[in-house]
Amino acid sequence: MNRRRFLGLGASVLGAGALASVAVPSAAYLLREGRPGRPLYSDLDLPEAFQVPLPVPAVLKPVRTDGTNDYYEITQQTAELEILPGVRTEAWTYGGTFPGPTVVTRSGRAAVIKHRNQLPVPSVVHLHGGHTPADSDGYPIDLLLPVGSTAPAASSMEGMPGMAQMVGHNLVGERTHTYPGKQRAATLWYHDHRMGYTGPGVWRGLAGFHLVQDDEEGALPLPRGERDLPLMLADRSFAADGSFKYPSADSSLAVPGVASGYMNGVLGDVILVNGAPWPRLDVDRAHYRLRLLNASNTRLYRLELDPQPVGGDALVQIGSDGGLLAAPVTHDAIEIAPAERFDVVVDFSRYRPGTEVRLLNRFGSGRTAEVMRFDVSSRAVSDDAKVPAKLSAVEELDASAAVTTRDFTFRRSRGDGWTINGDPYEPGRILATPALGKVELWRFSTDVHHPVHLHLNPFQVIGRNGGDPGPWDEGWKDTVDLRPAEAVEVLVRFTDYAGTYMMHCHNLEHEDMAMMADFTVG
Repeated sequence: MNRRRFLGLGASVLGAGALASVAVPSAAYLLREGRPGRPLYSDLDLPEAFQVPLPVPAVLKPVRTDGTNDYYEITQQTAELEILPGVRTEAWTYGGTFPGPTVVTRSGRAAVIKHRNQLPVPSVVHLHGGHTPADSDGYPIDLLLPVGSTAPAASSMEGMPGMAQMVGHNLVGERTHTYPGKQRAATLWYHDHRMGYTGPGVWRGLAGFHLVQDDEEGALPLPRGERDLPLMLADRSFAADGSFKYPSADSSLAVPGVASGYMNGVLGDVILVNGAPWPRLDVDRAHYRLRLLNASNTRLYRLELDPQPVGGDALVQIGSDGGLLAAPVTHDAIEIAPAERFDVVVDFSRYRPGTEVRLLNRFGSGRTAEVMRFDVSSRAVSDDAKVPAKLSAVEELDASAAVTTRDFTFRRSRGDGWTINGDPYEPGRILATPALGKVELWRFSTDVHHPVHLHLNPFQVIGRNGGDPGPWDEGWKDTVDLRPAEAVEVLVRFTDYAGTYMMHCHNLEHEDMAMMADFTVG
């Protein structure tokens, strides 16, 4: 099988019956809408764009190291932050900042990270993109209860079909996650993953970068230091008192989910980059590496520089979710769904000194059509960075080696929720049992828009709707963007760790309303 062979899925695999099963808002409306989510408008005046300097999250230092491990500590805590100029916002944070501190680890060395929960709510930490043993992966009912809790907490999904009071492997106060480092260099991120409450947890600030480095990437002449920038894109809305505004079904968060009008996702009206609204950055006329992460709950972005440099191809992609590509791929624009990462290099020497280069979101409108601005300096600088024609020796999985094919359909339920293969999530119900080390072909089909994420190992996209992969499918992925009435085939091979893991939609409102499933690797 080659990358042009596909089994003819797409709108035809859904059929009239599948579309009829989509509850209000109707399938016709959602398909016509094309992109998910409903705007949630702030209740205060929003600042002008490009007034706030771009912040860069601090790098977390290990508390100690030994011959094989680096040890870190993170306290989850509330913090009063100035996100909008002159306005105080209470956030749930890792270490008192939003985003949380950036964890930088080395391939081949284990990162041992102890989390202490001083929040008013339970939490679960997932290293997104991490190649992780099951007991450190962040299973959504394995709660870390706040310091001082005296009783185990149940993960309630009251009102959701097929859900019940469920108790996982809960701990009080502190939990240690061990990430062995058996993976190549990549841009990862960590975030809250509590069942039913991932949306409000991430919205209120529980997200941060985790960067893995290795010798292969370190030997390349890519931009480094201050010219290697992690950029976390996240939209938010604010209440009149400056607090994060979010349409929870229950303001006390005793019951999960969102108000019925936001079942297809929440769109904020403020675009934050590294926690700052529409920031600006002075850049040299030199190469910069931009590690783009879409940490929004729902919002899709089509990112484009304005003005484009002469000749186009402004964004040179060097990496995807799972690390370096085999060779660079040039783009005029990049479409990035929630949880996806794109590592790109931009050569600002292609612009005249003094040029103001905006990063635009062509999927946005009004204020959400702008993301940030780069102001090109006139000072003389040295720049020995470049993008080589060959980046990495990337193994290409062989579809003919697939030992089985599995089908997964992502659809709206007839009630107030979302399903995989017709069922809302129930912990312990296993949808697949892949064998360690074996290549499998997994087919994802969808009614409306769903970014699908697999835990444990990345995958390779081999086709969309009867044709080749899309322009943004290159390399190892852990999240793939499924568009309305679309079907995608991927090849996956799970390695190293047996146990129960997850797949789910990374539209966080869909995830919270039961669009998850377990699979067990053995």
